[in-house]
Amino acid sequence: MQHLHTEIIINASAEKVWGILTDFAKFPEWNPFIVSIEGNPEVGTRLRTELKSGNGTSVFKPKVLVADKNKTFEWIGSLPIPGLFNGQHLFKIEPIENNRVKFIQSEQFSGLLAGLIIKQIGEETRKGFVSMNEALKKRAEG
Repeated sequence: MQHLHTEIIINASAEKVWGILTDFAKFPEWNPFIVSIEGNPEVGTRLRTELKSGNGTSVFKPKVLVADKNKTFEWIGSLPIPGLFNGQHLFKIEPIENNRVKFIQSEQFSGLLAGLIIKQIGEETRKGFVSMNEALKKRAEG
C-alpha cells in the first residue's frame, strides 16, 4: 500500500473550512487541483471529479465513504477492473483551538498497479494536494 499525506494550519473555524470544502459549485473559483466536483457530499453517492494533471485534466467517479460534518470527508476511486488500483482520499479537519484547525489531505493507494502508478503520478499528486491546501487556507482566512 502506498500513502500520500499533507497538512496545513488554517486560521478559521472547522465550520468555515467544511463549508468551503463541500461547496463543490465554487471549486473552479479557488481550487487549483480539484477543478470540478459534481454531486453531493453524502455517504454512498458517486461524484464526478475533475483533477488538474500535467497539461490537462483527468476525470474519475469516486464513491463517498464518509461525510462527517465539520470533521471528515472521504471517498474511494478505482479503476473499472477490481483489484488493480484504488485510491482512498481523506480530507480531515482537526480543531486546534477557536478559529484554528489542522487540515489534513491524504490518500491511500492499493491494488496490483499501485506502486507503478504512484511512481508515475505520486510527486505531481502531492504537489496538487499542497496547492489545494494553500488555496483552501487563503480562501478560509480571506
